[in-house]
Amino acid sequence: MAADHNAFITEATIEGDADAEGPLAGTTVAVKDNISTAGVRTTCGSEMLADYVPPYSATVVDRLTEAGATIVGKANMDEFGMGTTTETSAFGPTRNPADPERVPGGSSGGSAAAVAAGDADVALGSDTGGSVRCPAAFCGVVGIKPTYGLVSRYGLIAYANSLEQIGPIAGTVEEAAAALDAIAGPDPHDGTTRDLSEVEGADPDPSYAAAADGDVDGLTVGVPTELFDGADERVVETVEDAIADLEDRGAETTEISLPSVEHAVQAYYVIAMAEASSNLARFDGVRYGHRAESDGNWNESFAETRDEGFGAEVKRRILLGTYALSAGYHDKYYKKAQDARAWVRQDFEDAFADVDVIASPTMPVLPFELGESLDDPLRMYLADANTTPVNLANLPAISVPAGEADGLPVGLQLVGPKFDEETVIRAASAVEDAN
Repeated sequence: MAADHNAFITEATIEGDADAEGPLAGTTVAVKDNISTAGVRTTCGSEMLADYVPPYSATVVDRLTEAGATIVGKANMDEFGMGTTTETSAFGPTRNPADPERVPGGSSGGSAAAVAAGDADVALGSDTGGSVRCPAAFCGVVGIKPTYGLVSRYGLIAYANSLEQIGPIAGTVEEAAAALDAIAGPDPHDGTTRDLSEVEGADPDPSYAAAADGDVDGLTVGVPTELFDGADERVVETVEDAIADLEDRGAETTEISLPSVEHAVQAYYVIAMAEASSNLARFDGVRYGHRAESDGNWNESFAETRDEGFGAEVKRRILLGTYALSAGYHDKYYKKAQDARAWVRQDFEDAFADVDVIASPTMPVLPFELGESLDDPLRMYLADANTTPVNLANLPAISVPAGEADGLPVGLQLVGPKFDEETVIRAASAVEDAN
């Protein structure tokens, strides 16, 4: 199956702890190729790191194998996580198992496709602006974007540090939640992780898998008009049916407004590209990665290395991010984007004073046809309208299959307050049960 969909860049086995009778014993896991694996190459979907082999494994990889899981390969991805379709990979596009002529979403498209095709029971992705939830929605599987700080990013090759989180993708809510149980928790290697016993209002000892009980009686679901406006009518109808299923199971729904989200995509891309510009400066051809054969001086060698090593989308984002941070433009773009981010956070906080979860389409469109968005980057960016606000606000969210439209998967996104993954998992499992 793997070759049919190009879901893997590298197929390699990392055995789980043979002595562990852990919760993931016998589970196979695909790991997105920007998550470090000791002794197994980690490319980020880029020529720049085509031959890079990390000397250590990411914390999440160690936790999976300690729980008994077996890693079966490194999943294809948009180059350095920059894309919504998994077509910017230097190793070729991944095809959607639901329809091989369509994209699987991105940037964790290989991870979602591996699960949807049955090549892995579970997969890890990274979510900077929807990169777990988008491919989960497009491939008809479950994807969890945890609260920022719940899961260690140690060993994740950075794109945008303040936005990204590693999250699980699986065929069912309970399987994804069980993987989250295994990888969540503070890590001394990552100073951004949090100990839930020190977080006010958080469950100090959560069991995410146990939360997948489908009990939503009395749950209040907020439905923001802004995240439905402009979406494909077929998507809206499918998602509204799934929300109605929640009502049938005892949940209450109420219309809410999140006016700031209309500016979320713009703010997200300014911040993400600025951070990418800084993070990817390390790929200079000196310390690791691709190095151009150049007879020129260091500046010429540096330029040629990056020209050869990076693809078009990565170059575009580095240039825009550098511009946004440059003298005379920092306040005009980057500072305004951070102000918009604060507004998004406040809107969500105000909403959660009245509702338990917020429901919307995960993606406002059906899966693109292969090649459809490559010549129109703006269209690809705008497709992230419903997912980017969650990353700006550092909240937990899940995409769960809501049904199909014209034979293609549609995802329902459920967003919760910080560190309340249990509630979004419970609500998602109710949607799953209804289907």
